[in-house]
Amino acid sequence: MSQKFAGKVALVTGGNSGIGLAAALAFAKEGARIVITGRDQATLDKAAAQLGEKVIAVRSDAGSVADGIKLATLLQQQGVMLDAVFINAGVAKLAPFEAVGEEMWDATFNTNLKGPYFLIKALLPRLNPGGAIVLNGSINAHIGMPTTSVYAASKAALISLAKTLSSELLSRGVRVNVVSPGPVTTPLLSRLGLPAEQLSEVAAGIQAQVPLKRFGTPGEIASAVLYLASSDSAFIVGTELVADGGMSQL
Repeated sequence: MSQKFAGKVALVTGGNSGIGLAAALAFAKEGARIVITGRDQATLDKAAAQLGEKVIAVRSDAGSVADGIKLATLLQQQGVMLDAVFINAGVAKLAPFEAVGEEMWDATFNTNLKGPYFLIKALLPRLNPGGAIVLNGSINAHIGMPTTSVYAASKAALISLAKTLSSELLSRGVRVNVVSPGPVTTPLLSRLGLPAEQLSEVAAGIQAQVPLKRFGTPGEIASAVLYLASSDSAFIVGTELVADGGMSQL
């Protein structure tokens, strides 16, 4: 069976762990050369070892516009053109509305919206016609879960961005879509800023709300990403694909 991404290049931000690493591995399995980014050098090196010698692994902060420009410049210098971009890196901090400060707001929006926005802009000259951009959204943009106001707002903005970018980039032959995961077993869950005991309670409470009564896996979300990035979804533009075990749908 032929590989869907043979001879192509896929970039995954936050490709050193969780959904990002699962997507990078899935792209590689389908023949793509991989570019990954991440903030932590140790996990970046570990992921690169799994992805093979042709991988380009770049330490980069998803919330830094300057780092995004540096990444695009590096790809230009190496003559790398992209066929698929998965804007995956993100942060999630939980806090009651009254406890949210400007620092938390800025850190969340810089990583989840501002950084991705300007990274896409910087990467446009490196995107081949017929390429695809997939944004990592979240069902939190739709369900109004307490303590998620900042995170949910940042993801709602990213989902909206997919529609406007779709209209603007069609003339370049580039499609933009969103995959919005529900609860998934990733390292992000442990970085919500909650004590271990409270985190366990939160996780159990969330799982109980999922009709399938379990968390999703990074591999399941990666499958949705590859579908949106491949020619299998050539007639799908500006769409949000929800992968949440029915949590926001039933």
